[in-house]
Amino acid sequence: MKMLIVDDSTVMQRKIQRSITLEQVTDFLTASNGMEAVEIFRQELPELVTMDLTMPEMDGVECVKHLVEIKPDVLILVISSLSDKATTIQAMKNGAKGFLTKPFDDEQINTALEELLEEAQSDAS
Repeated sequence: MKMLIVDDSTVMQRKIQRSITLEQVTDFLTASNGMEAVEIFRQELPELVTMDLTMPEMDGVECVKHLVEIKPDVLILVISSLSDKATTIQAMKNGAKGFLTKPFDDEQINTALEELLEEAQSDAS
């Protein structure tokens, strides 16, 4: 399964990638803004996405909407340091399936992604 990590910080991209221990995830793709994420997403169609909210060119809230239009069953986990609940709620309304607050540890991100995958499997059956 492919995973797209969308964050304008390469340090955060690497942290997320290093944190993931899920056996299902075999390929990692990265994007540093929403515009780049949409382009990569169209070409690669990853099943899982982690999404920062505050980025240049296109923010995460808008990007979530575009990705869900392209592939409605994509699993998007918003990862943000924003304490702004309204922004997070809008991302969820746009189709994000989960939310994780920065900073996070390895166990928290893996648990959040496992929950997304389990929920998707139970919805499919």
